[in-house]
Amino acid sequence: MRFLRTERVDSVQTIWLNNPPYNFLTEEVMGELLHLLRDLDSAPEVRAVVLTSAIDGVFVSHYSVAEILAGVQAAPVTLNPRTASAALLASRIADRVPGAAAGLAQAGAGGVANLRRYHEVCAIMRESSTVFVAALNGRALGGGCELALACDIRLMAEGPFEIGQPEILVGIIPGGGGTQMLTRVVGTARALELCLEGAPITPQQARDIGLVHRLVPPEDLLREAQSTAARLAKRSPTAVAAIKHAVYEGGSTSLEKGLRIEQAQFLTAASTPSAQHAMATYLADIEETITAGGDISEFVATKLPDWVAGTKVDFPE
Repeated sequence: MRFLRTERVDSVQTIWLNNPPYNFLTEEVMGELLHLLRDLDSAPEVRAVVLTSAIDGVFVSHYSVAEILAGVQAAPVTLNPRTASAALLASRIADRVPGAAAGLAQAGAGGVANLRRYHEVCAIMRESSTVFVAALNGRALGGGCELALACDIRLMAEGPFEIGQPEILVGIIPGGGGTQMLTRVVGTARALELCLEGAPITPQQARDIGLVHRLVPPEDLLREAQSTAARLAKRSPTAVAAIKHAVYEGGSTSLEKGLRIEQAQFLTAASTPSAQHAMATYLADIEETITAGGDISEFVATKLPDWVAGTKVDFPE
């Protein structure tokens, strides 16, 4: 791979984006990432992925504006929402017809395919039973912020870095899921402000509004992200997939439908042999504490940390 570096330690795969000097996302970068994620999604030995950058101080500057401009300039007409939807539909149909994608590219619709490729990358990350941890070692603007939003956990380095959605400054809007994921992560008011202003915010501000989960000294960032990934890799992949589906899918629909999704995912996870074994072990652990003269409070203080660390049971499925 030209634009990615990878390393696997036990069940954690680390991916470094490597397109110096600014780590712009491009058609080629996203193509490599899509190919790799498809492979990882079918690799049960990989339970967690850390996504970071090989460029000091830069996670992803943004998607290549030059590519976006070339794509829209190649289009034969100015699009409106109706014709844009038709172009997206044609691109999806072309995926199933040999040679059709090349024809669309020649007709000026290559940018549509690139946009859909970006969304496919993010969809794999959200729908996978693998946990994705973003280690934002610097600037994360535009497509970089959106790629981080596709991860389940986001850690960011402390420092003079920027994160946000500046697309409106050049007359466009976030196209990689930013308007939708930001709304779900930080709420409607914050999402509107970030997208309408276009001004980046600091890591501290991002942490304060919930855009990133934790701030970490730069020298500790990768180690902390890999440690987090290693811990979460010990969770049941069935339960991980169920939680992600319930949160990402159920959390964006009505409460009634979301609760039905949660119920179905709960029953799915609870029916697995590994979950039943884990629950029985948990009950035995509590009983042992009580038999020894303790209570639930003592169990929470002395034994629950081992459960959090994932050292009590294995989930082989």
